[in-house]
Amino acid sequence: MLPDYRVRQRDYLLEISRALTSRLNLSEVLRLILQQATDMLNGQAALIALVEPDARYTIRQSYGIPQPLLDQLKPILHQTENVDEAVTALEHNLVAIAERVGLGFWEVVSLPLKVEGDEFLGALYVFRMRGGGFSRDDRRILQSFADQAAIAVNNARLYEQLTHEKRRLDAILEFSADGVVIMDGAHRIQMFNRAMSNLIDVPAAEAISKRFEEVLVLKNKRAGATLEEAEAKGWPLVGSSQTLFVEGDLQRRNGGVISVEIAFAALLNREGRLVNIIADVHDLTRFRAAEEMKATFISAVSHELKTPVALIKGYASTLRRADAKWDEATVRESLKVIEEEADHLAELIENLLDASRAQAGNFKLTPVELDIDDLVVRVAKKFEAQTQSHKVIADIASDMPLVFADEARITQVLSNLISNAVKYSPPGSEIRITGRATPNEVIITVADQGVGVPPEERSKIFERFYRSESAIRRGTPGAGLGLYLSKAIVEAHGGRIWVEGNGDDRPGSRFSFSLPRAA
Repeated sequence: MLPDYRVRQRDYLLEISRALTSRLNLSEVLRLILQQATDMLNGQAALIALVEPDARYTIRQSYGIPQPLLDQLKPILHQTENVDEAVTALEHNLVAIAERVGLGFWEVVSLPLKVEGDEFLGALYVFRMRGGGFSRDDRRILQSFADQAAIAVNNARLYEQLTHEKRRLDAILEFSADGVVIMDGAHRIQMFNRAMSNLIDVPAAEAISKRFEEVLVLKNKRAGATLEEAEAKGWPLVGSSQTLFVEGDLQRRNGGVISVEIAFAALLNREGRLVNIIADVHDLTRFRAAEEMKATFISAVSHELKTPVALIKGYASTLRRADAKWDEATVRESLKVIEEEADHLAELIENLLDASRAQAGNFKLTPVELDIDDLVVRVAKKFEAQTQSHKVIADIASDMPLVFADEARITQVLSNLISNAVKYSPPGSEIRITGRATPNEVIITVADQGVGVPPEERSKIFERFYRSESAIRRGTPGAGLGLYLSKAIVEAHGGRIWVEGNGDDRPGSRFSFSLPRAA
């Protein structure tokens, strides 16, 4: 028969073990270990130092130890690289520091915390009055307690790591740029991230527990197989990592559709049973818009190139005819057309190169102090001489402040804006260029009486290769580069460019750009 105190000690240890192993919160486990160890050893205070993932040996929790003592211990721990040495060193330092600060704790008992395989997790240190020795049985009981404490710490740490990884995975899925849907084998939605909600305008709370096909309605399938079609053919196959793809349009709540590509991945358990299906929904709207813009650009540039090339070839072929003799006036007129169309080609090529430079951020400027009112007048006169169908007026004060700008580039901006105004305005209408100064900048405005720019297109017309619906419909020539380059030039100067209507329901547009005043 065991003595009564041995039975009580055994029952106490079992009670502590049950309490420890029933908890998974690391802070709570450490607090319980400290309290119970202090009680078992008849101590006055305790602390636990653990080996962190970065191999540092640090104090994770203390019980009954004043803050001044902890502050003196932390630097000692951080300076120790060898953990085995740190356990013994800390025990000696605890005694020395406790005596130095005048505490009544004369003895420190250390219990190493190890798990299976002798993996060292840390150590438990208990302060107590000197003089209470331990028998062999006492030490065996204490080591059993330390073993149980180590298991509890290890379990709590693993749970803490698992919880952290789950939170991180949840955050990655929730804030992914792609829509992510996780469903069970019956296609019932279990997870529906924020991007997915935004894509089809359906809240996650509304989608959870519904069938995937009920929430994500695919229309106009263009490629691949739907989930139901693939499953009818045996997808997913055990041992295969094949990912399923389908491309089409998803129905949005407002009645519209959005072009997407959906990738399905199957998650199987060890027995090969389907546990989850993960759907990654990638928005193809921008890709489709870029494809359409590319097609429009190729068409526009082809047309812009074809016209001057055809004229140059036609006039050159005519002049080379051996069976005809041309008078000097005809030859000069023909060469003039060839020269003008060659200049047109050179301008288009230069615009394409400028667009490439702007896209790469290699736009170079040679700014000088510039008399902007004089420049506006000169450009307006040039266009006035070139067009007989429009009246180009420079209505700008002669005492405008100087700006610090590249003259050639600002001439290019003005020419683009006036040229557009001529193209989109009816014959006989007026194009007026005005200017005004503010304390920090000079603003130039080109106003026309043309078709105007619809409000929904005003943010798009400065995009590269963009052409308005009205321009395409009317067959107005252009490659969609003029306004893009104008914006790049103005912003390179530190200015801004914008468009607005003429107001009061008057036809036409007002294109304005600003430039910083010269210091």
